[in-house]
Amino acid sequence: MIHNWLSLYLYHLKHNKIFNVLNILGLSLGVAGLIFAMLYWNDEHSYNAWNPNKENVFFTVTDLGEDKVWGSSSAPLGPALTASVPQVKEYCYLTGWYESDVLKYKEKKIVLSKVTDAQNNFFNFFPFRFIKGSSSTALNPNSIAISESIAKAIFGDEDPLNKQITYGDKNLVVKGVYSIKGKSSFEPDAVINAIGAKLKETETRWGMFSFGMLIKLKNPADAPLVREKIDALYYENTVKKNIAESGMSKEEYITRYGVTKVSLEQLKDLRLKSKVNDTAEGRGNYQFLLTMMGLSLLILIISIVNYSNLATANAIKRAKEVGIRKILGASKNNIIRQFIFETVITTSFSILCALMIVEISLPYYNIFLGKNIELHENTFYTQLIAIFIIVVLLAGIFPAVYVAKFETIKVLRGNFSRSKKGIWLRNAMLVLQFAVAFFFIIGSYIVHQQIKYVTTKDLGFNGKQIVDVYYRNPYNYREEGYRQKMSRNYSRVKEQMLKIRGVDEVAISSFKIGGGSYQQSTVSYKDISIAIQIMGMDFELPEILKLETVKGRFLSKNIASDTINSVIINETAAKMLNEANPINKYITYQEDKKLKIVGVVKDFHMFGPNIKILPMMLFQYKVENGQLQNCHEIYVKVAPEHMESALAGIEKLWVEEVDPDYAFNYGFVDKNFARSYENYVQQRNVFSLLNVVVILISLFGLFALASFSIQRRMKEIAIRKTLGADTILLLKELTWQYMLFCILGFIIALIPAWILLDKWLDNFAYRITISYAPFITGFLFLLALTLIIVISKAYAATNANVLKYLKYE
Repeated sequence: MIHNWLSLYLYHLKHNKIFNVLNILGLSLGVAGLIFAMLYWNDEHSYNAWNPNKENVFFTVTDLGEDKVWGSSSAPLGPALTASVPQVKEYCYLTGWYESDVLKYKEKKIVLSKVTDAQNNFFNFFPFRFIKGSSSTALNPNSIAISESIAKAIFGDEDPLNKQITYGDKNLVVKGVYSIKGKSSFEPDAVINAIGAKLKETETRWGMFSFGMLIKLKNPADAPLVREKIDALYYENTVKKNIAESGMSKEEYITRYGVTKVSLEQLKDLRLKSKVNDTAEGRGNYQFLLTMMGLSLLILIISIVNYSNLATANAIKRAKEVGIRKILGASKNNIIRQFIFETVITTSFSILCALMIVEISLPYYNIFLGKNIELHENTFYTQLIAIFIIVVLLAGIFPAVYVAKFETIKVLRGNFSRSKKGIWLRNAMLVLQFAVAFFFIIGSYIVHQQIKYVTTKDLGFNGKQIVDVYYRNPYNYREEGYRQKMSRNYSRVKEQMLKIRGVDEVAISSFKIGGGSYQQSTVSYKDISIAIQIMGMDFELPEILKLETVKGRFLSKNIASDTINSVIINETAAKMLNEANPINKYITYQEDKKLKIVGVVKDFHMFGPNIKILPMMLFQYKVENGQLQNCHEIYVKVAPEHMESALAGIEKLWVEEVDPDYAFNYGFVDKNFARSYENYVQQRNVFSLLNVVVILISLFGLFALASFSIQRRMKEIAIRKTLGADTILLLKELTWQYMLFCILGFIIALIPAWILLDKWLDNFAYRITISYAPFITGFLFLLALTLIIVISKAYAATNANVLKYLKYE
């Protein structure tokens, strides 16, 4: 029996090449899209999945109100937790970002770009597998734990344990070598324990949120209770104390300054559902992940619908075969099994083709996502088997049952008419395809318009021909006079850079265009307190970036007070201070320092055009003691005609004198900024690609149903032609129903497309308004494609040889 089914399948495969190619190609595209989405889904959900502590460990996020949500905590909180919150087993302070410095051993040196500074119990929270040493003794202020790959790179075959190395300006002893089991929110090349001194400096400062903090609970169900107790601790040690000192009532103080609230984010959800981007490996884009999965499922659904339409359209040619098989004794169930068997073979071919597409495209997909995803994992193959079963069931049952219900006598006479129920089901599937196609066309149009808007928007600065050089700016805070030494070093670097031909201006800053500010704090004016970006810089920076003043002036090296207490703020900060003319007004910074506003600068984007412009305060780095040590970006204005030689000169200076141990790292400001919205440009490109795929699959389905419908009416067309019916009239009658399907699909897609795309646009602080244009454009575009296909099929039918369909009458 199987041999007979296979022979029939191969026969029809040979004699119906177009239908079978469309079947396999449509399903292949649908399955390939879902595989890509699954690989991305699996990779994002694998973060921390290996960690046995994923349920018990929580990351603390502090909400100070007014959009001040930080993935950090204050130093006194940890000891207070262990003293007064028995539900907490232990806590660990750490830096939420990676540090970077040079690691040296004898004559070898490498740059460690992923170093975590944490307390000595870090490995209780992330139990990496230790190859050498012990996790319990690996971290102390004079030791370092390194990853297996770093150990091989720096020590080779030598045993690294207890070897002394130099990390930056510190001499440390290797006390552990570890390997990381899987994806993790922290995947450091090395872990050090220098954070203790920083915690000591701020051990009584409840209002200074400078450290990432992990807490481990004895029972994860106690998280809401622990959160309430942490809120109470902050209230007791900040709000209550400040109310007593201010003389204000509790209600008045809370209304004016708010209270500190804490969220506890479970380690297993940290990658995708965190409110902040303050873990070293960053935060995943959960919305984009869901969008990818949803769109891929839509594509697979219309691929299956397309397969069903193609299969039923092709059923007419096999009706007599089914009738003869029934006369020879084949049962209805036997016919159903036969056609499901054929679906199994077609689906198998489709999945193989989909895997080929994925394998070929995977390197480009990894580049697009910035990942290193591979096909070879048990979870993926289990999911692939599930996809195979679902596709076979959904795509195979309807056509098989449809064919099996053919009435033997009727089909042998050549009467293939089916019930209205079956016709309506096929038409409904085509309308669904139209609706999905409309959604993708409209979505692609709107996404393109939004990305065009943010990429052409006035940014408030000019980054062309501006080079951003990363300045490591190393220092040893234990060294006497280290700040004066840092100032001399920068002055020397600046002076030498200005001697290079083509370099016009040089200025340092504590913020990075496209990356944001490294600091934020609070300033107050009269009874108003606002969170503000703290941005230290050199005098020349506003001129280099072509910032514009709207009131007052820029800072000047010729005015002594501009290195003492003068600042400039942006328009957003001025509005939030609610002062019509803030020039020469004083604001309070760090509780007691008075700063004079001498200028208001036009708002400019720093984080990216999709993010709301925040209040900013810019000042010469000498205004705040120690601000220079936070400056790691040197902006260089270079004459266009000398760009190549100037870059070569800067690199030579860096390698030979400034930082010979660290790789020269630079970028162009405009290109760096473009990377801040690169993710949305990628979403646009994905949407466009999926749009093409959906349109192709929908057109396959339209071709199938048009072929089926017109083929079913060929005898009618032949009779009407014989009786003198006009070709134009026949074309109208054969195409009007597809125009109706197109309109119905448009109506169905209209509201969901509007709602979902408007929600996507809410990701942007600056966005377009959805108009009627994309909907009209999408409708006309798909209607035109529909008419081209249907009219071409109808025209071929009206010009067919009528004798072929009337010779048996």
